[in-house]
Amino acid sequence: MKFSEFKYERPDMDRMQNDFDALIKAFESAETAQAQIEKLNEISTLRNHMESLGSLVHIRHTINTEDPFYDAENDFIDEIMPKYEEIIDKLYRAMNHSKFKAELQETFGTHIFNLIDVKLKTFKPEIMEDLKLENSLSSKYTKLRTSAKIDFDGEIRNLAQMVPYYESKDRAVRKAAQEAVTAFFVENEKAFDDLYHELVQVRHRIAQTLGYENFIELGYMRLGRTDYDHHMVATYREQVKETLVPLATDLRMRQAERLGLESVKYYDEHLAFTSGNATPKGDSKWIIETGRKMYEALSKETGDFINLMIDSELLDLEAKSGKAGGGYCTYINDYKAPFIFSNFNGTSGDIDVLTHEAGHAFQCYQSRELPIPEYLFPTLEACEIHSMSMEFLTYPWMQDFFKEEVDKYKFNHVSESLLFIPYGVLVDEFQHFVYEYPSVTPEERRAKWRELEKIYIPSRDYETNDFLERGGYWFRQGHIFSNPFYYIDYTLAQVCAFQFLLKANEDREQAWQSYMDLCNKGGSLPFTKLLEVAGLDSPFEKGSIKKVLPALKAVLNGIDDRAL
Repeated sequence: MKFSEFKYERPDMDRMQNDFDALIKAFESAETAQAQIEKLNEISTLRNHMESLGSLVHIRHTINTEDPFYDAENDFIDEIMPKYEEIIDKLYRAMNHSKFKAELQETFGTHIFNLIDVKLKTFKPEIMEDLKLENSLSSKYTKLRTSAKIDFDGEIRNLAQMVPYYESKDRAVRKAAQEAVTAFFVENEKAFDDLYHELVQVRHRIAQTLGYENFIELGYMRLGRTDYDHHMVATYREQVKETLVPLATDLRMRQAERLGLESVKYYDEHLAFTSGNATPKGDSKWIIETGRKMYEALSKETGDFINLMIDSELLDLEAKSGKAGGGYCTYINDYKAPFIFSNFNGTSGDIDVLTHEAGHAFQCYQSRELPIPEYLFPTLEACEIHSMSMEFLTYPWMQDFFKEEVDKYKFNHVSESLLFIPYGVLVDEFQHFVYEYPSVTPEERRAKWRELEKIYIPSRDYETNDFLERGGYWFRQGHIFSNPFYYIDYTLAQVCAFQFLLKANEDREQAWQSYMDLCNKGGSLPFTKLLEVAGLDSPFEKGSIKKVLPALKAVLNGIDDRAL
C-alpha cells in the first residue's frame, strides 16, 4: 500500500474506552498467566490502532498545516490524548498488580516494568485538563513557526527555505538572511514569550498536582529515564564544559582562518569554506534514488527497508509552503511502516536528514515484531544513537552524493558534530533553569539564555543584532517548547555515534554487526544496558568524551581544510 491509501477515521473514544475497559477487566480476572498474555496481545492490537490514527493525523497535519480537515483532526487528537493516557495508566496499574507478574516479565522482559514504574508517577486523572492545554499550546507553537512568510530574494519563503542563504558565499547575503529571519521572531516576540510562559506554567502546575516540587523530575520520568537522573546529566555537562567548549572555540578560530575573517560572526557560522559548503549533486529525486542504491549496498536488511520506504511513499522530504519545519521519523503501527518527514533545501543537511531519519526508521523497522508497543522505540537518547551513528556508517557512500566535494562534507560533518554538543548541553541547562524557577519573567529567561551562551559558546558574536544579543535565539529551537529535556539526548547519542565512527574505521563489518544488535533490541532495555549490547562506553563515565577526541582530531587533521 502507498501512504496515501493508509486509512484514517476519527476514533470513537467512547467505543475505544469501552473496548479497553473490557480487555483490562478480562486481564485482571484471568486465571492463568497465559490468559493474561493473550489479553495483553489483544490490548496491544487496540493500542496499535489508536496510535496509528494519531500518527496519521500528525504526519498529514505537519505536511500541510493549512489543510482544514487535518488541522481540525489535530486539535481533536490533542483533546483526546490525555483520555488515552488515562487508559494506559489503568493498563499499567493492572500489569503492575498482576499475580502473574513474574511470568509476564519472563515473556516480555523486565524493562517494561521499569517503564511502568516511572510512567505511573506521571499521571493522575486530576491533570487531564492541563494535559489537553499543554498539547494545544505545543500545537500552537508549530503553527506560529509555520506562519513565517519571509520576503527574501524575490520570493515569500518559510523558515526552512531560508537555510540555504545562511550558507551563501556572499557575507552580505548571509547577514541579510539572518536578519530577515530574526525580524520574524522580533515581530512575534510577545507571542513566543506568552506561549512559552503558558507552557512552563501548565507543566509546573501538572508537576505540583502530581506531588513534585517542580517539573524537572516529572520531565525525566515522562522520557522514561529509568537508569540515570539529573545529577548524572549535570556531571556530564561539566565534562562538556571542560573538554569540548575549548575545542569548539578552536574550531571556530580555524573556521575564521579558512574564511579569511578576523572572527566568525553569528551569520558566518554556517559557511565552512570560502568556495562554499559541500552540496548534493542532484535534486531531491536523485538524492532518494542515490540513497536507495546506498542502502541496498550497505546490507540486505537496509536494502529491503529502503525499498519499502520509497515504494510505499513513506517519505515526504521537500520544503514547501504550509509545511511544518524540521524533520522527524514516526511509525504507523497498523501498517508496520516507519515514516520520514523533512524539509530538503539543497544543502548538505538534506543528506544528513536522509541518513539521520533513516537511522531511526531502520531501527523501528528492525524492532517491528517486538511484542509490545513500548519496545518499538527505546528511550530518546538511545534512539538518537541509531540516527547519528547511521550518518557515520554511511560515510563510504558520501562520494556518491557529493562527488569532488566529499572531503568538504566529511570535514564539516565531523566539525559540526563536535560544535553541536556544547550547544545541545546549553539547551539542557537552560531548561533546568526554566523549570527550577518557573516564575521568572520572559526577560529573565532570555537573559539566562545569553548568560549560558557565553559559557558554552563563548565565540558566538551577535554583532549589532539586538534581539539575539538579548537572548532570543532559543525561540528557534522547537524542542524547548514541545519536548522538554529531550535535547540533551542528542548530545549523549553524539558521543556514542563518534564511537561507531571509530569502530567502523577499525573494523567496518564488526561495527555494522554491533549497530544491528543495537537496532534489534529496540526499546527492550534501558539506555545504559543498550550501550553494553553495542559495546559502547557510557557518556556518563568520566573521561568518555576525552577518550574519543584524539581519533576525531586525526580525522579532521587528515583533511587539508585550508585547501578546500
